[in-house]
Amino acid sequence: MEKIKSFTIDHIKLQKGVYVSRTDLVGGETITTFDIRMTKPNEEPVMNTAEMHAIEHLAATFFRNHPVYGDKTIYFGPMGCRTGFYLLLTGTYTSRDILPLLVSCFTFIRDFNGNIPGASAKDCGNYLDMNLPMAKYLANKFLEDVLYHITDAQLQYPS
Repeated sequence: MEKIKSFTIDHIKLQKGVYVSRTDLVGGETITTFDIRMTKPNEEPVMNTAEMHAIEHLAATFFRNHPVYGDKTIYFGPMGCRTGFYLLLTGTYTSRDILPLLVSCFTFIRDFNGNIPGASAKDCGNYLDMNLPMAKYLANKFLEDVLYHITDAQLQYPS
């Protein structure tokens, strides 16, 4: 069986960053999948599910309510390895194209106060597994460590 593309990326060389994972043509529309890598694979601790769950709820809410990207957002969700998230948008984009969007999203998460959208038994199948303070900490860490001064090497997968 052939490896899927994401398993062919050298995760030993992979840095925290924002990468185009793939583009697909679906029904005449291009879908761009982004790899939003918040921790260095196999070196830094992975994120715990509670903070990832909080980030997922907040970011999905942010993207789907965005005035420009709301109608273009297909999906925002966690990687199984817990080192980051996938964002799927309709259209063809580079990693650099969405940096201002990601800065806005992670600033929204860092500064969020109140009840996490969808964090109730009625709205979510695991609503008790959320950690807003840690989600805010990780959002700020990603802004400070990566997004505010991202390099070209953090925008393209290593060869």
